[in-house]
Amino acid sequence: MKKPPLATRLSTMGAGLRFAAKAVGTRYTPLLAQLVVTRRCNLACGYCNEYDDFSSPVPTEVVEQRIAHLAALGTASLTLTGGEPLLHPDLDRLVRFARDRGMIVTTITNGFRLSRSWIERLNAAGLQGMQVSIDNLQPDEISMKSLSSVEGRLALLSEHARFKVNVNSVMGVTGARTQDIVTIAETAARYGLQHSVGVLHDHSGLLKPLSPEQKAAYKRVTEISPSIVHKLNYHLFQKNLMDGQPNAWKCRAGARYLYITEDGAVHWCSQQRGRPGKALLEYTRDDIRREYATEKTCSPTCTLSCVHQMSLFDRYRGAQSKRVPRAEPKPVS
Repeated sequence: MKKPPLATRLSTMGAGLRFAAKAVGTRYTPLLAQLVVTRRCNLACGYCNEYDDFSSPVPTEVVEQRIAHLAALGTASLTLTGGEPLLHPDLDRLVRFARDRGMIVTTITNGFRLSRSWIERLNAAGLQGMQVSIDNLQPDEISMKSLSSVEGRLALLSEHARFKVNVNSVMGVTGARTQDIVTIAETAARYGLQHSVGVLHDHSGLLKPLSPEQKAAYKRVTEISPSIVHKLNYHLFQKNLMDGQPNAWKCRAGARYLYITEDGAVHWCSQQRGRPGKALLEYTRDDIRREYATEKTCSPTCTLSCVHQMSLFDRYRGAQSKRVPRAEPKPVS
């Protein structure tokens, strides 16, 4: 993959420093918001519950209103997701809108709709990172996100993308496809792309322990594509999860990490919807303080790396207590 221009690298470095300042210097500032821009996806993977095959994209002006509110809350970084975000015709406009408000902006895609035109549009908009999800070499009934379908797009990204590209795989989709993850990591490395691997969770976001063969493949993948962030995440979270053991940590979902569905409601994460289930445009610093201090009973066996990572900065501060019942949230208009 070509090295980004100096101006892009300096901009990324500055954004990283601002993120670190918010992470260390504040408590009640969201570090990452994942914002669904369309629930529709062009694939139907058996293990995914974050999509449908009929929804229209969230209107651009509505998404911009939500981004503006996130910016007002001081949100450090934003991931535009779905469904499949490349099904939103104005994805690049949304990237630029968020970048103009000082946020680090990334997106998550299955890669099927990537083209040189889309890459150039996202370059021009200032996208800073893209995660391409690939789980196996050939599609099956559990995951359609296969290397055979998108390797050509990886080549395009390697040649033309000015943003960071990470190929992400989920370990544990099927035991028979365990070695596929190693091949995917090797292919990503050949194109000069980073690779990461997560542990499969069930419908509630909780752990599914790995077999000895899967653990060996995980180890090999982390050797092919080493990363300080992934190494830290492994030692603090994933090692226990892979052994079927719980973790002791303070989940800051609803505060440091926000998951916003297509209807504009804030949830702890994609697997724990309805909590708090409040409209983003009504979400305030008081909501952030409450969720920051709320103990999540699902956290010991949670496998969601993005939530782990955004909660790390408050590992040794900010006591939590059991959730206090409150009135049902207002419907999202």
